[in-house]
Amino acid sequence: MREIKFRGVKVKKGKNEKEKKWIFRIRMKGKDIKISDVIISSENYTKQLKEFREDEAIAGVILRIESPGGAVVPSQEIYKEILKYRGVKPIIASLGNIAASGGYYIASAATKIFACPGSITASIGVIFRFPQYYKLMDKLGINIQTIKSGEVKDMGSPQREMTQKEKIIFQEILDDIHNQFIKDVSKARKINEDSIKALADGRIMTGTQALKVGLIDTLGTFEEACDYLRKILGLSKSTPIVEKKQRPSLLESILSGDVNEKIKFAKNIFYVSGPFFIYDK
Repeated sequence: MREIKFRGVKVKKGKNEKEKKWIFRIRMKGKDIKISDVIISSENYTKQLKEFREDEAIAGVILRIESPGGAVVPSQEIYKEILKYRGVKPIIASLGNIAASGGYYIASAATKIFACPGSITASIGVIFRFPQYYKLMDKLGINIQTIKSGEVKDMGSPQREMTQKEKIIFQEILDDIHNQFIKDVSKARKINEDSIKALADGRIMTGTQALKVGLIDTLGTFEEACDYLRKILGLSKSTPIVEKKQRPSLLESILSGDVNEKIKFAKNIFYVSGPFFIYDK
């Protein structure tokens, strides 16, 4: 068995069918292009990624992403786990109909990124949302008394209007997380930070537009991404691609299942709090 190199990744190339390796596919998607696709947990994905990276019987991984993004920390944790593949084995990202914000954050760490011309991607930005119902409470005659240890201890409370000082604090937090996003994409894609900043105003792009500015590597379908991975690994086109599925958590089932379709406000009830890397219409 001999070794070949691809962008710093050593790949063992077999001489016969007995040495043929498996290629695994991890699916990161929800049912459709809605907030129900939000990435709210990294545990299952990072566990699988680690397992596949350490398994010598697996030659490479196809990462299919169909997500508008999600919570900041899960996106960062998955990104860092994908980065660990560098120097070990190739992991190819295939962007579906939408792979924006946190979805793109994750993809940027891959060995190579494929997208269709019409794929919606980029959206390098961060968003905070704060529902407020204090006016409704006033109408209902409901009053909540808050005792706190500091002036801004309850900042973001839906029970009162946000102060200017609190808005400034939240904006500083948001800007810091935004800079983390920019730095990580710059590092993974080897693009100057200033070039990324010029694109990091939250705008979405098509696959064609993203290719022109270097956010993806090539235009191609999922099947073309699979063929490419087989080719660089020296494997035949008949090498199987095994899709590894995992059972969703209860919360994920609620956020991405039929509940969302039948009860339109359900996604807001179970919306995970905190900053998000997400493209939301």
